[in-house]
Amino acid sequence: MRRRRVLVVMHEELIPPESTAGLDEAEIYRWKMEFDALSALRGLGHEVIPLGVSDDLAPIRRGIEEHKPHLVFNLLGHFQGITLYDAHVISWLELRRTPYTGCNPRGLLLSSDKVLSKKILAWHRIPIPGFKTFRRGLTIRAPRRLRFPLFVKSAAEHASIGIAQASIVHTEDALVERVRFVHESIGTDALAEEYVEGRELYVGVLGNQRLTVFPTWEMTFESLPKGTAPIATSKVKWSVTYQEKLGVKTALAKGLPPALEAKIPKLARRIYKALGLSGYARIDLRLDAGGRVFVLEANANPDLSRDEDFAESARATGVEYPDLLQRIMNLGVRYMPAWKEEEA
Repeated sequence: MRRRRVLVVMHEELIPPESTAGLDEAEIYRWKMEFDALSALRGLGHEVIPLGVSDDLAPIRRGIEEHKPHLVFNLLGHFQGITLYDAHVISWLELRRTPYTGCNPRGLLLSSDKVLSKKILAWHRIPIPGFKTFRRGLTIRAPRRLRFPLFVKSAAEHASIGIAQASIVHTEDALVERVRFVHESIGTDALAEEYVEGRELYVGVLGNQRLTVFPTWEMTFESLPKGTAPIATSKVKWSVTYQEKLGVKTALAKGLPPALEAKIPKLARRIYKALGLSGYARIDLRLDAGGRVFVLEANANPDLSRDEDFAESARATGVEYPDLLQRIMNLGVRYMPAWKEEEA
């Protein structure tokens, strides 16, 4: 393995301390991915330079000019507070002819735009729930062709931002109220899709051209109160206390019919290629009681924490966490953007 100089780009407020000693789990949770990644990369013997970024590209430019990294390891989830702008940062790196980890700009843009990605998947005849977009500033009317209950969320944000039990609506009045909440509180267009009651499944995919699909993972709730839907709300995603209260677990999906186990990896590959993804991604699915699989969304550059579902599903195939990060780095070095193709 070649020792590389790696500029690890992350959000400024998430730069972790050198050690977690004396810190409680809730405090560590905020920057756990950054801590895990930095620790593993250093353990691999790479020269690691952490770099915090807020709303300006200048620190990245200075970091590249000063350290001349072999690779930028991208841990950003947004830029200037806008999820879609993450793709522009990567476009800028391509313009500078700087290798990076994770997804390419086009794949980031398509997967971040939930409405556009659904249209692309529908064109490829990939099963998705029926949906409608509610743009800000326009009159909110219940869609005639969709069946209640509907699931209302931001059309742009990820990481379960704005998702709560109230996101599932059963009436037109509740739909209007929740769409207004997304418009006013999150500041984005709203997306309403037919709610698929069933199992929450995740599939990790790794690769550029040749793809590796990790085992299907599942989120379960061991202590879900009566009348509460099993969905990954913002509290489920970000509150350790709430996770413990509901008994939230993610583990290998069990009891899937053999035909479905064979179908899901093929479906994940189709989605990955249809959206032009590269590097690594997580595909979110729902399995209904009739055994039908629906694609909820594709997440380019998902959470890379050591004990999150992407890394855990890789570990289930014998790929330990440091090796996973090394493979992600290798994919970044080998990815062929347009400037490399011209030089070839």
